[in-house]
Amino acid sequence: MRTTEATTATPGETPGVAAHARGLPAPGSRPPRTFEQANRRLRWAMLAPALAFVGLMIVFPLAFTLHLSLTDAFGAVNADQNYIGFRNFLDALGDSRRFWPAVQRTVLFTVGAVLVETVLGLGLAMLMRRPFRAMRWVRTVLIIPLLTTPVAIGILWLLILDPSNGIANHLLISLGLPPQEFLGSVSQSLPTLMLIDVWQWTPMMTLLLLAGLTTLPAEPEEASLVDGANAWQRFRHVILPMLGPTLATALVLRAVDALKTFDVLYATKGAGGGSDFEAETLNVYAYGLTFDYQEYGLASAVLALFTLFIIGVVVLLRRRTGRKTA
Repeated sequence: MRTTEATTATPGETPGVAAHARGLPAPGSRPPRTFEQANRRLRWAMLAPALAFVGLMIVFPLAFTLHLSLTDAFGAVNADQNYIGFRNFLDALGDSRRFWPAVQRTVLFTVGAVLVETVLGLGLAMLMRRPFRAMRWVRTVLIIPLLTTPVAIGILWLLILDPSNGIANHLLISLGLPPQEFLGSVSQSLPTLMLIDVWQWTPMMTLLLLAGLTTLPAEPEEASLVDGANAWQRFRHVILPMLGPTLATALVLRAVDALKTFDVLYATKGAGGGSDFEAETLNVYAYGLTFDYQEYGLASAVLALFTLFIIGVVVLLRRRTGRKTA
């Protein structure tokens, strides 16, 4: 018969002392922490300062921008300000001369550049999926645009696309084609800037999608090959569905980054995106309101609307790509 250890105190001995002597927790006391619990608390304690700092660096600028957007701040952020409610938002939304054309250019630039980058990146990733002799050199050349600062890239393309002395027009003339104005033209500026963005960021899409391709299992594709599926059928019905989560993530990251493009636009077209605002996106528009006109209240309202616009794009892309890859 199994016997149980008594937990009652002997005469003259308190219950707490009796429990301690037997290695048991005293009545009413908290049980000892396990190693996992102590480790979890230590981890959060060490992360708390960094999380608080990052949270402060995010919350304070957003809160201050929202505060300025509700005032008539002009000339200096520390000047006398009066709360005017949502008048700045109404003025921005009612501006059909600068705001809505800037929204249109932002959407056009983002959709066009990201679409081309995704198609080219996926094609290059498929070509580089199988090992070949010069793979290391190709990958090294691919990342060169990613290592260059956007301002340097803008200046480089200004020299290449210069209508008078640029190498691009010399090449076109040598091929029997008429020279182009590129960034000097109102109608060609935005498409040219999209091509510059494609040149710079297609390698990133290629590397992201190539990393996703290398993690795919080989069995489904081999089974489809045995069943007689051709290359397009294997890509459309086997590879692309399995690559869906990676493709969705790369698409969201690149779309958000393209929406925020500023350096190349400002380096190539200057303030206002050109003489006729032909390359003025929301970022360039908000920058001009802030530093050229010192309209801090209106600029803050534009930035707040831009933030909401980015959040909406992210949510929309996540839902659409998630539905397609489900």
